Parts: sequence; structure tokens; C-alpha cells
Amino acid sequence: MPNYKLHIQYDGTNYCGWQIQKNQPSVQQTLKDAIEVLIREKISLNGSGRTDSGVHALGQVANFSCEQKLDLYRFRYSLNNTIPYDIAVTKIEEVDTLFHSRYDAKSRTYLYFISRNKTPFFKSYTHFYYSQLDIQYLNQLSKLLIGERDYTSFTKHEAETKNKVCDILNAQWRSSKDFSIFRIEANRFLHGMVRTIVGTLLDFHKEKKPFEKLTAIIEAKDRKMAGEAVPAKGLFLYKVKY
Repeated sequence: MPNYKLHIQYDGTNYCGWQIQKNQPSVQQTLKDAIEVLIREKISLNGSGRTDSGVHALGQVANFSCEQKLDLYRFRYSLNNTIPYDIAVTKIEEVDTLFHSRYDAKSRTYLYFISRNKTPFFKSYTHFYYSQLDIQYLNQLSKLLIGERDYTSFTKHEAETKNKVCDILNAQWRSSKDFSIFRIEANRFLHGMVRTIVGTLLDFHKEKKPFEKLTAIIEAKDRKMAGEAVPAKGLFLYKVKY
């Protein structure tokens, strides 16, 4: 059967996240229902990974197989006219039948946006932080996150997944005129992990805590040791690498 890879963007404000959940609107369910209506087949829609409630995506990837050969241009046009405006399929391509958007992914990259100035136009997509950020300090601190470690201290539900080991490949901050942006890339992420990391780094920044305390938090494998998670609205799934 033909296997189709979808590149997806969405505003996560009105959804419980990517993954299908009972009695709650999800991006996955919304897309799956629309595709099934258009092709008149039942499908299994695989995502590259979960995004939590309220989290957005610039580069989510999914795939599905079906019996029929699709006209990709016409299908994407029809699909985008069927799904709500807060979800967009930016590209569809036919891929190898063995391709799986989750299991074949090498890494995922997230961006977290922090507003430097309060404005009503960014309120749904950024976290407003009340003071100027020391990007150099945050970048030095973030280097301690890089590597393969057990990140139990940064996951929302400690018992949800047995394997808490993630390989963080990159973690860095940069500033623009209006934003401070945290970018983090890893082979996988735990539930709530990025938002908890950002909250912890901001907590360190507030008191200029010594760097070794972050290592101690990681090694403790205790969620109570880390900082409070920042709001979901500033978080975007930016890119999935294969």
C-alpha cells in the first residue's frame, strides 16, 4: 500500500495535544477523521511524537498508508479545506512503505519563545518574562544538559514511561529584537520535559545559582528538585530529523 508522509503545522491552543484522547479534541483525531472522510478508508495516522496540551507545531510529521494512489496536490488542497484553520498540512509526499514517522526519527527540535516586552499580539504564543535575560549565563548553564542522561527530574509524570534516558544533542539560547528563544534538540523527550527545563533555567537565572546545582538536580532523578514548568503556549515543535 502507498505510504504518505505529512508535514504539519498547528496552533495547539484548542487541543489536548497531538495524541488522541477520549472525549477531548486532539490534532491527531482531527486529521485522521478528515483523511478518512476524503479517501473513504479507515487509516492509522502515526505522528513523530506527542506534543502536550496547548503546545504548537511548526514541523510535526505524520504518516499513513491507504489502498489507493492519491493525487497529492488535489488531496492536500482538499484536506486543508476540510480541517480547521488552526491546522495546516504544508506538504504531502509518498515515501517508502517501511517509513514510520515516529520510529525512524533521529531527533526532534523544540523552540521556546519568551517575549521581551509585554504585547497583546504575542500573548498566545510566547511567555512574557519580566526581566532582561543574561543569554551568556543561560548558554553556559544549558551546556550542562547536553549528553545522554536520565531526565526523571524534568518529567511531569514520573511513572508514565520506564525509560527516562534521553540524549540531548543541543541546547542554546539566542535573542532577537522582540524575543529570547531557547532551542533544544534530542533523540526523544519526556512528558513536560522541555517546559520544565526552561522553567528550571529561568529559576537559576533569577538567583544566579551556581552551575553545579543543575547537575545535582539531574542526578537526583526527583521532579521536586526542578523548577516550575513554564506555560505551554510558548513551546513549538520546530523540526523532526530523519
